[in-house]
Amino acid sequence: MILKVKSRNRKLSNSPHLCRLTSFATVILLCSNILYAGSMKGTAHDLSSKGFNAGENCIICHTPHNSDISITVSPLWNHQPLSSTYNMYYTNDENINTQPTGNSKLCLSCHDGVTAIDKFGGRETNPFMTGSSGASVNNKQRDSHPVSIIFDSAMAAKDPSLYDPSVKTITIGAGSKNPRTGTITELLLSDGRVQCSSCHDVHNNLVGNNSKDQPFLKITKAGSEICLTCHNK
Repeated sequence: MILKVKSRNRKLSNSPHLCRLTSFATVILLCSNILYAGSMKGTAHDLSSKGFNAGENCIICHTPHNSDISITVSPLWNHQPLSSTYNMYYTNDENINTQPTGNSKLCLSCHDGVTAIDKFGGRETNPFMTGSSGASVNNKQRDSHPVSIIFDSAMAAKDPSLYDPSVKTITIGAGSKNPRTGTITELLLSDGRVQCSSCHDVHNNLVGNNSKDQPFLKITKAGSEICLTCHNK
């Protein structure tokens, strides 16, 4: 979409106020497809009071200007991208033995326990994710659910304990103001791959009311519902 502003005063078209308004509108348009429910305010991802971002919560990950154009899976990226190598969850399936890709790399750029949370915009004062929230390089990812793996009809056909993601209908955000219903492929996968975003929504606590027991989950883990969404057990 191109924003056009007509004015009898040509000076208005060069106004810095108009430029800022247009930039802000562009950011909203780019993000409109992901901001569908809930809010980061008051959640564990609300870092506006931490002191290293001048109260600007969004700037840790996004910036309206001078963004990292090498990052294409998220708009106007601002944070230092992941550069670590992981010892991943291992099986004999080569499809699973893969390093993080896509938006999982963006999550791990804070949650790897090595890259500083405030490593953005040329600054870094070294606050790191610790405990269960931080994954240690060459260690932690091996004991976590594999990410960046292809999950498609072919995989489901080989493994009857998996639902066909193109057929199985699910609902995310049940109980929230804006639940969504569709297939696993449509609502949980990113370019056909399982990523951090398959289970978690970085911008919204859709279940659990910011409970640490259900961090940013798209589907409740009560009764193992989130597991049984994909696993046919």
